[in-house]
This record gives sequence, structure tokens and C-alpha cells, in this order.
Amino acid sequence: MTKHTYDFGLIGNCAFLGLIGTDTAVRWLCWPRFDSSFVFGSLLDEKKGGEYSIRPADESLSFSSRQYYRSNTNVLCTEITAPDGSYRVTDFAPRFQQYERYYKPLMFIRKVEPLAGSPRVRVACRPVGQYGELELSRRRSSNHIAFLGLEEEIRLTTNIPLTYVLDEEDFVLNETKYLVMTYGAPLEAPLESTAERFLRSTIDYWRIWVKSTSISNFRQDQVIRSALALKIHQYEDTGAIIAASTTSLPEAPGSTRNWDYRYCWMRDTYYILTAFNNIGHFEEMERYFHYIANISTKIKGKYQPLYGISGKSELVEQELPLAGYLGNQPVRIGNDAYTHIQNDVYGQVLVALLPLYVDCRFLDPERPNPEKLVFETLGLIDATMDQPDAGLWEFRNLAQYHCYTYLFHWAGSHAARKVARSLGNQEMEARAERLMQAAADHIEQCYNPELGAYTNAIGSPHLDASSMQLILMGYLDPSSERARTHLAALEKELKTPEGLFYRYRHADDFGTPETTFLICSFWYVEALASVGRVEEAITEFEKLTTYTNHLGLLSEDVDAKTGSQWGNFPQAYSHVGLVNAAYRIAQKLAKPNFI
Repeated sequence: MTKHTYDFGLIGNCAFLGLIGTDTAVRWLCWPRFDSSFVFGSLLDEKKGGEYSIRPADESLSFSSRQYYRSNTNVLCTEITAPDGSYRVTDFAPRFQQYERYYKPLMFIRKVEPLAGSPRVRVACRPVGQYGELELSRRRSSNHIAFLGLEEEIRLTTNIPLTYVLDEEDFVLNETKYLVMTYGAPLEAPLESTAERFLRSTIDYWRIWVKSTSISNFRQDQVIRSALALKIHQYEDTGAIIAASTTSLPEAPGSTRNWDYRYCWMRDTYYILTAFNNIGHFEEMERYFHYIANISTKIKGKYQPLYGISGKSELVEQELPLAGYLGNQPVRIGNDAYTHIQNDVYGQVLVALLPLYVDCRFLDPERPNPEKLVFETLGLIDATMDQPDAGLWEFRNLAQYHCYTYLFHWAGSHAARKVARSLGNQEMEARAERLMQAAADHIEQCYNPELGAYTNAIGSPHLDASSMQLILMGYLDPSSERARTHLAALEKELKTPEGLFYRYRHADDFGTPETTFLICSFWYVEALASVGRVEEAITEFEKLTTYTNHLGLLSEDVDAKTGSQWGNFPQAYSHVGLVNAAYRIAQKLAKPNFI
């Protein structure tokens, strides 16, 4: 079997995201929000997905492509070499500081430069609406084309003759051309000079952001690319961070495990905030804190596993009449996981919000009342302590008493105890300690002495990669014999010869998982470092970096046999895993015996 990779580059500015193919085609772009309908979505349907490309005029002739980022930025370059010449397309979403705020418009800029010869190119621009069901009408003006039919106007302003764009006729590229596409507010300024100024300002912004990143020398290039990708998965308007920019890219071909990941999962909260903390980015943490805190003040009896980027609760799942990625159906929008019971979310929230109440850097007088929030969340842990749930992996038709859930009951109660001590609240401290002990008692019921390991749930014989968190969260002493045997059992059961990790190997609602889950592999690297197997951790980390695409971007899943990328892409969770694993290794290398 051939190796499948997602041959796309990611652009974004914390207001929108786009995926650009190596042939310059915009394969995915949703406007006006991360979770809106695509305006370009050929990723999921070549016919209904519209098109926006700047290809060689004669596509019957072969051409080569080279795609790369401007160093330390989210500015993407695609160079095309055809028989008649070569050219470069620079794609970016403007982002920079202006008037004491971040300027992050719904504006997508493409700069097209001839590099050699006399390349002839053809520009196609056909945005669509309502997930391909709505064809937009066009209105030609003096220097732009308006696309009409959505709530707001899409406008393409360009110095390419509009006739060539409207008729999709080829022309010789003998000077630099610019295309500025906007949603809503149009560009009402000089085209060339404004595009160049925005490009310089955006490059400067990203390079300054990278300079402010606190990372070690260990694999800096991979950490920087992951940090840049993770940054633009934050919807800055609310602070939400989505799991991925796409929907319905299958976890494995034909698996029907095709999900919409353009939402904010509570289960990811702790890991995402840890990653931002590990790279020293306070602003992103604070915005995300406020998103989570906002949700925590309006819940009705329980937290959901996920919410919309606006905090929306109902994310009703629908299937769309689209061809699907490489024919993989169904294509889904929405995600019924919002209806699931996942009781680990309460501990996740407490651990994630802990710095808001005990870190002296947070001085926001408008933050939620800590005692009320912590008391209420502890109450939810108490109420669900003896209830089964769907677990971390969101089993749709199976409820168990999951070890991972009890770990976060324990960790959340541990965090609440710290808050209580900082506030001098003895009643809260006592309740937190009682719940810590209750959670620990349940975790110990998952221990299987024959395996020398903790199983995925009370009474279950199955192992689960998420139980590596027992070591990483500090429940198990990394230097203990129990930590060593537990990790060894997980290696034996879930690790592939290539060093990748399955989430689990037992059947679920959709059969037995076919592909490995990349975040679990990075957890393994962290666990190796934690227990002192640092050289092995470095070796395994190096292996994992070979599963990126040509730009260093990671998917959700990897086929161990072929090295193929599958699942939604890019996957924020995978990039979080890389950042945290690199940080854990760097910490170990910084100790005297590794210098």
C-alpha cells in the first residue's frame, strides 16, 4: 500500500483557517467562523466544493511543486514549475497589531510572482455556500468581483484582468499579481501597497510571537511549527481552541469514523493549557481560561464533553450529501458526543482553571467567584463518583467505570485542595481530600495484579493508552515498580513495532480500531522520559516526527504499517502532544546527569 499524507498547508489568523494544496488549490476554507459552512471545500467534494486555484494553463503537461513556510511564520509559499516557466503563490491570513488590538480580518491574500520563464496560468474562483448546495451569483465591478448569496458579500479584489478570472482564461504571468478575498468588510485601500504592507506586518507578527516562545534547544523546529499550528486553532474572539480545522476526514479508509472536530473539547483543556504554559504563552492561556470559565458559569447540572466555539451547547449531528474525502462517507457536521456522559470533564476543568486562582499573575477582578465554581464542580465529582460514563474515547453504546475518569476525579480534587488552601477554606479542603481518597479507591479497583497494570475500567480485562496518564499526572510515582510494570504492560499490548500506540485494541461501537492515535504515542514518549528512560524517549520522539506531512503538520491517526496519515487534519491534540513531549524530554536533559 502507498503512504497517504495530507498534502496541504495550513494558513490562519485566529479568525479563520484554510488548507492549501500543493497545486495552489484552496481545499478547505470556512467563513465567517471555524464552524461555518465551507466556501471552498473540494476536500470533501470536488464537484460541490467550489474552486480557488492558480494552476498552470496546460494541466495536461506535468508540473512540479514545492511548498514551504516562510521561516517561523504561518505564511505559506507554493512554487510551481511548468514547462513554460515557474511562479510562486504566497498565501496568508493577515494578523498583526494595530490600534492596540490584533487586526485579524476575514481576508485571504494571495500574491503571485513569476520566477522564471513566461509561465501561463489560469485562475479559477468559484466560492459556494451551504456546504455546496448554494451557487453564488457574481457581480462584476470596476476592480473586483462580488459573490452574492450569503449573509455578507464575498469580494475578490485583484489586479488580474477580471475577464480572465470570470472566464477562467489563461494568461501570461509577467509581473506580480495580487488577489485579496474578503468576507463582509471589503478592502478599500490601494491593492498592491496594502497587500505588501500586510504581508510584511504578518511576517513580523509571527516572528515576534515565535521569539517570545519559551522553548529549549531540543527539536526547536518541530516545536515551533507545532506551536504555530496550535496558535491558529484558537478562535480568538471567544478564546475557544478547536480540536481540528476539518470535518469527516476518516480515522481509517472505509471505517465510517468520520467526525466533525471543529469544536472545543473539555477533555483537551488540561493538555492544551499545559502546552501553552510549557512554551510560555500567557495570552493564549488567559483567553482559553475565560472561555472555559464562561461555560462553567452557565452549565445546567453537568458539563458536556464539548461545546461550540461560541459556547453553544447543542451541536446536533447531521449527514450531508457530499462525496466525502476520497469517497469516504458519511460526511457529518455537528457532533452528537455533546449528549454523552463523560465524567472526567469536571476534573479537567478544575485542573485547567487552577492557575486562575492560585497563580499570582492572574489579577483579573472579573474572574468568576472561585469558591462557588470549585464547590459546584466538586459537587459534580461527588455526584458522579459511582456513575459509569462513555469515557475519554466517547463510546457511543458502552458505559463503564473508567480508570481515566477516576484519575481526573482525583486530579481535579487535588487541584481543588490547592485552591482551598490558598483561600483558607477548610470546608472545601476537607471535601476535596475526601473525594481524592474516594477516586483513588476506585482507581485501585482497576488494578490487575496478573497484568501488573491498571485496566481501562473496573472489572474490565482491557488496557488503554490513556492510563499512561496515571504516571504523567503524578498518581503513580514514576520511579516506582508499579509505574514500571504498568508501562511495560501497555507497551506489550498497545505498542506497534514502529513505536506507535493504539488507544485500545478491543472492539468498540465501530469494530476494532485500525489506526494508531498519535497523541497516545506522544504520551508514551512523556511516560518514558518520566520513568527515566530518556534515551528511549528521544528515539521514539524522533520516530514520531517522521509521521508529519511535508510541512511538519500532524494528523489525528497514523496507519502503523504504511505510515499513512488519517483522521482530521491538522489535529491540534497531536501538536499539543508533540509540544508537551518535547518539554518533558528537555526537562530531563537539563538535569545535571544529562549535561
